[in-house]
Amino acid sequence: ARPAVVWDFYQNGCSLRLLCPQAFSPTVWHLLSILQEHFGSMAGANVYLTPPGTQGFAPHYDDIEAFVLQLEGKKHWRVYGPRSDAEVLPRFSSPNFTQAELGEPVLETVLEPGDLLYFPRGFIHQGDCLPDAHSLHITVSSYQRNTWGDLLEKLLPAALQMALEEDVEYRKGLPMDYLRYMGVANSDAVDTRRTAFIEKVQSLIKKLVDYAPIDAAVDQRAKSFLHDCLPPVLTESEKARSMYGFPARWQDGGPRDVDILITKDTEVCLLSHAIVRLCNEEAGVMLYYTTENSRVYHEEEPKFLEIDPEYTDSIEFLLSSYPNYVSVGTLPCETLEDKISLTTLLFEKGILTTKKPLVEV
Repeated sequence: ARPAVVWDFYQNGCSLRLLCPQAFSPTVWHLLSILQEHFGSMAGANVYLTPPGTQGFAPHYDDIEAFVLQLEGKKHWRVYGPRSDAEVLPRFSSPNFTQAELGEPVLETVLEPGDLLYFPRGFIHQGDCLPDAHSLHITVSSYQRNTWGDLLEKLLPAALQMALEEDVEYRKGLPMDYLRYMGVANSDAVDTRRTAFIEKVQSLIKKLVDYAPIDAAVDQRAKSFLHDCLPPVLTESEKARSMYGFPARWQDGGPRDVDILITKDTEVCLLSHAIVRLCNEEAGVMLYYTTENSRVYHEEEPKFLEIDPEYTDSIEFLLSSYPNYVSVGTLPCETLEDKISLTTLLFEKGILTTKKPLVEV
């Protein structure tokens, strides 16, 4: 985007939308990092600059929970409730509406710097600038595709697959003549075969609950969420007690190896409970983490470590111990070498902090 071109558009009444402000603003990064952990869902943001006397978007509703924070200038907002039950908490955003399609607003207000406006998914909204003032606001969003239905989309296919493998009832053939009495064309027919067929389908659906891998489906959603997450924001104290306290060292014109002294008495803790997720998958046990994510959405591939199954108890121990520090020697690994090896691996990925800054060897 060339500045002269951008400002030419602005002077001609166009609004500017700034994507991923968290990539450029540590303040926004910090805010979203806190909110994503609080909501257990991706928190995103866009910034909008609108010239005086203009309106950037037609009336519409979004598939997110939206929080509008006014930064500069003023903006006039009108918010309308869902027009029907079908538009309550929608999973997808709407097309643009005309004024004729809207009723009376449930809220009409002018935001000034420092004001915050919240509207839930499905609430139609439109904002326009007053003739004498521009507007700069940031919209923070969350809870996109984070519904019970989205969980069931993961869960039901997995439950059906498990039922097919373990229960012969799901593998039995359909009645040879079912096409003659089932289908929309036969929906009004009174037929005992239809009743039996429908009851059989209902029985198999109810039985699926017994095969539903609920925890595994939640883990898969958590895995996707961790890919969406921003990397954690570290305080200066956390930096000093983590891998980030060991900057690169140079010697004789090249990088010098830095050994980190971890012993059985070193006390460690997860940087945050929300930065890791342990998942059992077909390929093995995977530990997904956020510490190496980018501040730009999905710029990096999901980050994970393949974990030896014998280490899972130790990772669960670290999770259950958070936010308390535990000594490396108390980890439930078989040998002290394993305890130090696992701790070193997690420390080098920025997942662990130590109670005291480590000594560089």
